[in-house]
Amino acid sequence: MDHLREKTISKEVLFEGKIIDLHIEEVELPNGHTSKRELIKHPGAVAVLAITDDRKLVMVQQYRKALEKVIVEIPAGKLEKGEAPEVTAKRELEEETGYGCETLMPLISFYTSPGFADELVHLFMAKGLKKIENPAGLDEDEFVDVLEVTLVEAVEFIKEKKIYDAKTAYAVQYLQLQQALGE
Repeated sequence: MDHLREKTISKEVLFEGKIIDLHIEEVELPNGHTSKRELIKHPGAVAVLAITDDRKLVMVQQYRKALEKVIVEIPAGKLEKGEAPEVTAKRELEEETGYGCETLMPLISFYTSPGFADELVHLFMAKGLKKIENPAGLDEDEFVDVLEVTLVEAVEFIKEKKIYDAKTAYAVQYLQLQQALGE
């Protein structure tokens, strides 16, 4: 596989932001030619598939400026520097939904857009949900409505393009597969 590797010749940081950094890298290709790569550097994120005792999925509805629309998603958030994904998952679940959980199980980690970004999302399943009396609040620039939906409703949301992001669609399809396998 090393014959596919691209060697970085030079790197320029164009932008350093609160969430992402933008780099331009000149690379030597496997055939000896050079090319430029526009790369987004991201600290990573978590997403939480939270399931109530009556088998409803806890989701949030929020406006996404990049899409110019409101979509339905599972709770998620960016890793803070030095923070373990499990800690981030519990924090985001509490902040966005007001729930804590008895069990938090890692499911899978995946890259969102490896052609230009290094964002790695860690997907967890949370069960044994309990409402927290005084939960940590949302970030000051974050506004969400909390929804509790059945798996059937979530699948319908995908068809209606209310659920329109990969992490949430992946989580819903994971549950469908588990149900189909009888697990």
